[in-house]
Amino acid sequence: MDSETTIEQFNKCCNIRNSNCVFYYSGYFSQNIINAIGDAVRLRLERSDTPGGVRRKLFSTFIEMAQNIVHYSSNNLTPIEQADRELRAGSVCVMQENGQFFIMCANPVTPEWAEHLRRVLEPLCDMSAEQIRYAYRRQLRKPAPDDSKGAGLGFLTIAKESSRPIEFSLEPNETGMVTFSLKATI
Repeated sequence: MDSETTIEQFNKCCNIRNSNCVFYYSGYFSQNIINAIGDAVRLRLERSDTPGGVRRKLFSTFIEMAQNIVHYSSNNLTPIEQADRELRAGSVCVMQENGQFFIMCANPVTPEWAEHLRRVLEPLCDMSAEQIRYAYRRQLRKPAPDDSKGAGLGFLTIAKESSRPIEFSLEPNETGMVTFSLKATI
């Protein structure tokens, strides 16, 4: 995986003057913020010529990526006893280029969580669309994994909605944490 490409594309989207940038947000995420951003993304896509199926996939992918930030970013403003009202830092970007949409997210994670992500995402990146759909249906019937704050469907949902294999990078940063970046193509 070429992590340089994902990071370069994310940085390109950060440039608000970039005409390919549909939406970009960097800051703290909470359930309320996800709802507000979701409304903005939905309205922006509805006002464009984006087909309904593509809008649905983009919105679904955005929600999964934002939820991942709220649940797993290591940059947390809320005390542990307020886990039901988490406020955690990250970034999300939606770009359109050459008729395709790219949705990317980034957030810091602990080195231990980075290794967990690597173990989960490497096999997922190698799965065919049929294998992803099968794994998704199988996970629907299972209890949530112990290390998940949801049903364990987030990355499977993102991979299922993506038209190409998802891409990710895990880059150590100066704080001792790891920057996790994820990219899906719709």
